[in-house]
Amino acid sequence: MIAYDVNFCFPVKELENDRLKLTPFIPSLHAQLFYDGIVEHPQVFNYMSTGPWSTFDDFLEDYIENTFRKDPSRVLFAIIDKTRTPSPGTLPSKADFAGALSYINTSSVNLTTEIGYIVILPPFQRTHVNTNACGLLMLYALDLPNDGGLGLRRVQWQASHRNTPSITAAKRLGFMMEGILRWDRVMPGDRAGLDSKPLREGDPRPGTLGRDTAILAICWEEWEEGYRENLLQQMERRR
Repeated sequence: MIAYDVNFCFPVKELENDRLKLTPFIPSLHAQLFYDGIVEHPQVFNYMSTGPWSTFDDFLEDYIENTFRKDPSRVLFAIIDKTRTPSPGTLPSKADFAGALSYINTSSVNLTTEIGYIVILPPFQRTHVNTNACGLLMLYALDLPNDGGLGLRRVQWQASHRNTPSITAAKRLGFMMEGILRWDRVMPGDRAGLDSKPLREGDPRPGTLGRDTAILAICWEEWEEGYRENLLQQMERRR
């Protein structure tokens, strides 16, 4: 693997099974592929407070550098669909680069993390990719160190309360709804109709919108009481 300082508070490694590989996002290998996918499918950022970007350099600076590498609570993974890789050992390409996702809001003190910034490019949606990508992150986070994991106590998931597909996906993976944070996020003004609440007159951030955020989580108790096995069954399902 090409040397690149991901600057994360826990050890980072490649995670994979027979159908998918998550590898730490390395700009020289993955950034252009990701940016090209975003340009072709800008709707993948509809429910996020950042992106898309007008230039590749803006994407590198704002997303890769400022959003991820400078924050030790976050690490971005590239998603490689091994079922579409032309041949073993080849560099990632448009054929098998499925998107990216990350750990965010990670605390080595509190033993918690969150799965976020999930971007599955449309050609790979409604396949095995999302379940296996999120599942690999959950396994690494929640399994005990003796079993190859980090032994975290809690993994969180946040989504716009209007983003039904994201909330449904989280529940299918085993995350449980904990509540709604009202007026949790300032959103760009161009998200109207998708993920927005109108402002009162005189708001100090005119031209923006607001978001209510659904909070879901899975903790170690559920993980060890059968949720891990249920997740593995979903990951192994052939559709």
